[in-house]
Amino acid sequence: MPSQKASQSLPQSSMQSSIKKWTTFSSKLVFDHRWYRLRQDTVALPDGQVVDDYFVSLRPDIATVLPITADGQVVFVRQYRHGVGEILLELPAGTFNPKEEPLAVAQRELAEETGYVGEEWEAIATFYNNPVKQNNRIHLFKAQPVRLAGPQQLDATEEIEVVLKPIAAIPALIASGEICVAGTITALALGLSFRF
Repeated sequence: MPSQKASQSLPQSSMQSSIKKWTTFSSKLVFDHRWYRLRQDTVALPDGQVVDDYFVSLRPDIATVLPITADGQVVFVRQYRHGVGEILLELPAGTFNPKEEPLAVAQRELAEETGYVGEEWEAIATFYNNPVKQNNRIHLFKAQPVRLAGPQQLDATEEIEVVLKPIAAIPALIASGEICVAGTITALALGLSFRF
């Protein structure tokens, strides 16, 4: 069982800085849908400039899993991603339900998307997804060894192909652009100690 400390909060910088936070005068929810929420803030920058239309996307946290089989294969998923209109090769990942813990999300998503389960779980890192315009974090976990334990349990909108790739092939897949999703590349780099 991994330490939850790494996946619960991000470390605060120990370096002193002269940078000041913005002051928020007001916030209002301008779009509220079960799949997407958008907040509009009125803020004052440190120099006094007021920005009345700073939009922040309110997104749930994401858990991403680096699953490795006993024989050194990484379990990927291939699926269509409508935001970019492409079919992409990624690590299994998914968003949180209310009050879910990061490890529970990672374990659930791995089983649902691939049918695989992990024996040992390790929290790799937690980082912000896009801190300019989003408020959510990505929690990275490594699971190994993983084994196929049952069928996929996909949502109605999901069509996912499970793809196994040997660890040795991964740098070339990234260099060729076949693997091109930021959270996946980060998990591979940190979880496998790769330097690209």
